[in-house]
Amino acid sequence: MRHPKGWFALTTVYSFTGLAILASIVFSLLLFLSIDDNPVMKWLFGGLAIIFELGKFYVWYEYGECKARRDLGGAFWSLLFYSVLAAISIGGSIGGINSATNTVLSQQAHHERVIARFDEQIASIERQIQLNEEAARKYIEMARISSGVSGLQQANTRLRLQQDELRQERDAKPVNEQSSMLGLMSSLADGMGISIGQVQFLLVCFLSILLDAFGAFFVSLIGEENRFRRQWLWQQAREKRVEPQADPQLAVSQPAGRPEPEPEVIAQVRSGLESGELKCSKRGVAEALSLSLEEVDRVFQHLLSQGVLGQGSNRHYHLRAESQ
Repeated sequence: MRHPKGWFALTTVYSFTGLAILASIVFSLLLFLSIDDNPVMKWLFGGLAIIFELGKFYVWYEYGECKARRDLGGAFWSLLFYSVLAAISIGGSIGGINSATNTVLSQQAHHERVIARFDEQIASIERQIQLNEEAARKYIEMARISSGVSGLQQANTRLRLQQDELRQERDAKPVNEQSSMLGLMSSLADGMGISIGQVQFLLVCFLSILLDAFGAFFVSLIGEENRFRRQWLWQQAREKRVEPQADPQLAVSQPAGRPEPEPEVIAQVRSGLESGELKCSKRGVAEALSLSLEEVDRVFQHLLSQGVLGQGSNRHYHLRAESQ
């Protein structure tokens, strides 16, 4: 038999739920606060983001309550309202997570641009050296070694020194360590054959939807546990209730030592069976009226002794025609 969850399980569930809601609120705030730079508007948009996030999870909790009560209309409108708020929340999460990944990509791009500038300067000097060497060969062919070649050689020496200095300065730049997120996106881009920008978009959408689904799952778990706990406490209180004094005439048909069913329960079951609202099945009556099978068995035995019910050779109960 299932029992309510203990303090450890409940603490874990509430902790995960709170963290998921907090993360969703933070990512939504990153998007809403960037809409306007006016401090008053930042407060308004920030409050709107918090209201949307908290309202979204409450509406999802209410959807579970309506579904448990079999209130299809309320469940439909709750689900519709949740879908709208979830779309806004996922959009906010996409904006917030995208901002974080853009920071990583911009840092990597800046480092690559700095290194590229050094490489371009070194390549430019190399081209100048090649031009000087070509000019020196022409001077040698014209037998003007003393007047032209020595100057070109000195210029090339200065250029090579300058080239070495640029290489040393480039190599002295700290190595930009690749973050785990960038490494993941690069690997996915290579494996899927698409650009890093496309991988970034797909990854951000996946994480945003996963965050919302994670929070909704734990909110549903809390709602289910609360409903079960209420039902369980009601059942425990019902079992501990003091049984009223039974009518002597009804007690004759009950076996010795077996408690007498409550008169109002007998009347409720009999009325439901005669009106056709309840099936003549112990399990069906127990589920419909939230009674234990033992209590339903006592009621059926009582109705059998009064002639309201009959029992066939297969021990199945049926309602007698004369009682209808």
